[in-house]
Order: sequence, then C-alpha cells, then structure tokens
Amino acid sequence: MVKDAIFVDTSAWYATVDKSDRDHRAAVAKIQNLDRPLLTSNYIFDETLTLIKTRLGSSLPARFGEKLWKQEVAILIRINEKDEDRAWKLFLQYEDKGFSFTDCTSFALMERLKINTVFAFDDHFSQYGKFMIL
Repeated sequence: MVKDAIFVDTSAWYATVDKSDRDHRAAVAKIQNLDRPLLTSNYIFDETLTLIKTRLGSSLPARFGEKLWKQEVAILIRINEKDEDRAWKLFLQYEDKGFSFTDCTSFALMERLKINTVFAFDDHFSQYGKFMIL
C-alpha cells in the first residue's frame, strides 16, 4: 500500500468544507501542508457526504464527493469483509466508548494497512490509543 500515508477522518474532511466549523482554518492549512499521501475509506466517503448534505445542503456534497471519488485529494480504499469483521469485534469490545461502526472500520483498515497517522478532530482515535493524531 502507500508508504507513510495519512488516514483522513470525517471530522477533518468536514472541517475543510464547512467555513463556519471551528476547525476550518486549521483543517485547510493542514491539508495544504501535508507532504505525505492522504488516504480515506469508502465508509468515510459515505459519512462525510451525508454529514455535509445534512448540515450544509445538497449542492456541496456532490462537488466535494467528486474530488474524493476521482481520488484527486486522497486515495479511496474500500473496506473489505475482513475489515468489517474486525470492526464488528472492536465495536463490541469497546461498547463503553462512543465509537461508531465507521470509526471501528477506520481502526481496522489502518491496522491492516499499517497506517499509524490520522488527521482527525474528534477524540475517538485518541481514545482508541493506537495512532498518532495530527
């Protein structure tokens, strides 16, 4: 896979799009200055577009989604069946945390691909405790 890739979570993608988000400026600056390949998953793609549409309306998700879909801003990796199985086990194991199933698929994918760095603004990755958060 891509050596030294950075996994990008929904919270970071959303912050780059929503100009009123408290992390918008930091997200845009970080994305522009990262010198390593960016990677995201199809689950994050889904979650991000849904969040953008729900909060910001129907015109923005298609434009942003097109860039992700065509892999212009990040490599788009599909969650496979083994990732889903691992995610389900993590979801059950950490039921005391606020992890969504999508969070758990991200953890599983990052472990499978040996990616140790994530760009995220939510605290689920730090709660999981196995990745470096930008």
